[in-house]
Amino acid sequence: MKLSKFKFKLPEELIAQYPAKHRDESRLMVVHRKTGEIEHRIFKDVLEYFKEKDLFIFNDTKVFPARLFGNKEKTGAQIEVFLLRELNHEMRLWDVLVEPARKIRIGNKLYFGDDDSVVAEVIDNTTSRGRTLRFLFDGTHEEFKKSLYSLGETPLPHNIKRAVEEEDADRFQTIFAKNEGAVSVPAAGTHFSRELLKRMEIKGIESAFVTSHMSLGNFREIDVEDLTKHKMDSEQMNITTETADIVNKARDEEKSICAVGVTVMRALETVVGTEGKIKHYTGWTNKFIFPPYDFTVANSLITNFHLPYSTLLMLTAAFGDYDLVMKAYEIAIEKEYKFGVYGDAMLII
Repeated sequence: MKLSKFKFKLPEELIAQYPAKHRDESRLMVVHRKTGEIEHRIFKDVLEYFKEKDLFIFNDTKVFPARLFGNKEKTGAQIEVFLLRELNHEMRLWDVLVEPARKIRIGNKLYFGDDDSVVAEVIDNTTSRGRTLRFLFDGTHEEFKKSLYSLGETPLPHNIKRAVEEEDADRFQTIFAKNEGAVSVPAAGTHFSRELLKRMEIKGIESAFVTSHMSLGNFREIDVEDLTKHKMDSEQMNITTETADIVNKARDEEKSICAVGVTVMRALETVVGTEGKIKHYTGWTNKFIFPPYDFTVANSLITNFHLPYSTLLMLTAAFGDYDLVMKAYEIAIEKEYKFGVYGDAMLII
């Protein structure tokens, strides 16, 4: 499978700049794998396709305010710092991206906040834009994190071409977000409102949670035509014994299992064994799924409409059948569905 197979012309105005007014009222395209039928619905209709004892698996990762703006010592130049992950609690070491990277060298100090209350020193280069920062802060780790996050903003992707607004702190997050560590929201989960979860419960549809911390690797450009040569960035994940038991029971009872988002699907496929059962796992995954691929655990998928060339689109096409998914995308553009993290949703069954 070649990278160029995932090229399509996406009008810029179809990249959602804001979410739907109500979480569960975005548009929903339903794609039937067996028949090729495509339906156009509203997201809150999604439960019509599931019955009692079916299982939805959600990603409960929590987005933190990862984008900061600081000033470089001496020159005062403004520097954007994108926090990726904390490397060491005691040393206050963070893996970050910096922009403009050419101005930031080892030994430079960066100052954050109106009163320069948070200072960081560059101690290593990791990639062309990547750096390791050591934050210099007097106080407990809890005080440091509180101070650091108060300076950060919601890390909207660059294809949302507007300033961050107050509402983004809530909407760039699922309502069941619990375990902090993501720099982007698992978009499929954002369509679930409290009312919809309540209706699920009343209908007897079960739920389980995995944690997969969305990293920027999901959005990194692929620079090889042969997809077998692409290496995914690693993403931290956790599947509890409780979740494994719930999923395995649903499989044994031949219930419908729906992965809410490509990160959930990738996490499940990372830990599945030869007998089709999943197990408890805490660690990392760099699993890259593209067509053709045989999925073992989930038999339906909820996902947003993704951008050209993205690894998220590749997994979607692997699950839904390449030709059918690309046809669905043509129809989505024709009918002006919204794309991206704040966009509309697709259910593949």
